[in-house]
Amino acid sequence: MTVFNSTGDVDPFLHVALTKGDRIYCESDAMVMMETTLDLKGSMNGGIGRALLRSFANGESFFQQEIEAVRGDGDCLLSPVLPGALEIIDVGSQQYLLNDGAFVAATSGTQMKVRTQSLGNALFAQSGGFFVMETSGTGQVVVSGFGSLFQLEVSPGKDMIIDNSHVVCWDSTLRYEISVTTGNSGSGLGGMLGNFVNSFKSGEGIVLRFSGSGKIYVCSRNRDAFVEWMKKETSGTKSSR
Repeated sequence: MTVFNSTGDVDPFLHVALTKGDRIYCESDAMVMMETTLDLKGSMNGGIGRALLRSFANGESFFQQEIEAVRGDGDCLLSPVLPGALEIIDVGSQQYLLNDGAFVAATSGTQMKVRTQSLGNALFAQSGGFFVMETSGTGQVVVSGFGSLFQLEVSPGKDMIIDNSHVVCWDSTLRYEISVTTGNSGSGLGGMLGNFVNSFKSGEGIVLRFSGSGKIYVCSRNRDAFVEWMKKETSGTKSSR
């Protein structure tokens, strides 16, 4: 049986122990080390159609890596692209939707399928455009987030508003919709326009409102904001020369 373990406190590796005959699949370029009992090959998981949709949906690679224990038991180390924590999630009775770039690896009994989003979510949520990735099958899926990860519990009557850039994955039974930060805009404007003004002033912009019952995993860092900060720092350094 395949065993996933997150090892290391900062920017951990995903340590995978495979029994002969086991197979996992992972994001392209995730493999760091593997023992010689294992084989690595590129794979269009689910066929060309699903590979294309997966690439459009979450920006994942068209080809994924498939690692199989062919000549005996063996271990491998995997690593996500961005620095940050890993979460090993059991899927089966519960399935999850994944934000862009969250997928790291999964056991062979699971698959990633594509769910169509509403027009509003597709245009504004930045969580896969018109499509979003959803887990299926039974096993384990590993996700990563930029920075630390934290688990939130949504319950009936206790909706949560979360900046989309901090959402890693969420229970597929949760209802989610585009929203803006609420509160008095201080502009004398009411309704949706007032909310947009308040959202602009607060710096939060578009957010996701979750309702129902289920789990959400969030990360501490905003990837897009960090990229913008790096651009400014790089530009400032060049200007000072």
